[in-house]
Amino acid sequence: MASAKTLSVEPERRGFNFELHARNQQLVKEGVKPPKMMKTGTTTAAVVFKDGVVLGADTRATGGNMVMNKNCAKIHFLARNMYCLGAGTAADTEYVTRLMAGKLEMLSMSTRRVAPVKAAVRMLKQMLFRYQGHIQAALIVGGVDTLGPHIISIAPHGSSDNAPYLAMGSGSIAAMSVLETYFRPDMTRDEAVKLIRDAINAGVTNDLFSGSNIDICVITKDKSEVVRPYEQNQPDILKKENSYVFQRGKTTVLSQTVKKIDYQVVSQETRKITEEPMETS
Repeated sequence: MASAKTLSVEPERRGFNFELHARNQQLVKEGVKPPKMMKTGTTTAAVVFKDGVVLGADTRATGGNMVMNKNCAKIHFLARNMYCLGAGTAADTEYVTRLMAGKLEMLSMSTRRVAPVKAAVRMLKQMLFRYQGHIQAALIVGGVDTLGPHIISIAPHGSSDNAPYLAMGSGSIAAMSVLETYFRPDMTRDEAVKLIRDAINAGVTNDLFSGSNIDICVITKDKSEVVRPYEQNQPDILKKENSYVFQRGKTTVLSQTVKKIDYQVVSQETRKITEEPMETS
């Protein structure tokens, strides 16, 4: 009687995969030049006001000296009382925030209450520290819970900082100068929104890697509102002002020459291929 065969199923891989890291390090030791990292740019800022928090970001995504996307969303959803600003690699920030949004939803369902901001910050810190900075995601978490409004910045290595106003990204120096000049405690909603708008606009104006539109997110204990775009600085490139369809005869033909090309018709049956097939692997 033949014995039953057991099928070995490979477990599903979750999260980021860095299996080729050791191979890449060995190639570097052997003299292989690794590809250069591409410069990214962002301006994100957040501030705490009397009734909640205001988050803001630009919408330009860059890869080196090239603008990859003029309308990139940098305000990411975490929970109904929390949003996150992402700076660094756009793919990393998008994946991390989506993964964390699912974990926070499971936490809310298991505890039957709104997830606190500190819980999201703790899980994000542990995840980023586990990968030792290889996930290029610099985050600012903003939200309102039972303890009040909070904004906390998280570096790619897992360290965090808590302050009444924060800025991250390549344009953060210009944005921070505006925040330090005009911030004051117990601001109203409109004052906080204007302050974040001015801070992001300072980064857009003074940083070549930041630009395009300005997005704003306002979070209070009652609701969360994302205004995208809050201010549109990038003109609509899809709208054509003039018609570029010209009728025949509008362009003058200066000269015209007809050349006869000698060719020979070869049927598919008699054709012999002597070249070796190209290696595509």
